[in-house]
Amino acid sequence: MLGWTLMFLIVALIAGALGFTGIAGASVGIAKVLFFIFLILMILSAVIHVLRGKKPL
Repeated sequence: MLGWTLMFLIVALIAGALGFTGIAGASVGIAKVLFFIFLILMILSAVIHVLRGKKPL
């Protein structure tokens, strides 16, 4: 999922540099959503890992 976030970020940067504001805005929006989903899943995973009695990596 992090790979998708990075891909959309790169697409947004390239589209922004070329002046395609609609594509850049959409790509940035998708990248933000994927980033926050990834962040929430990472935090959830760490909390579950700690609740099971193991140290997070």
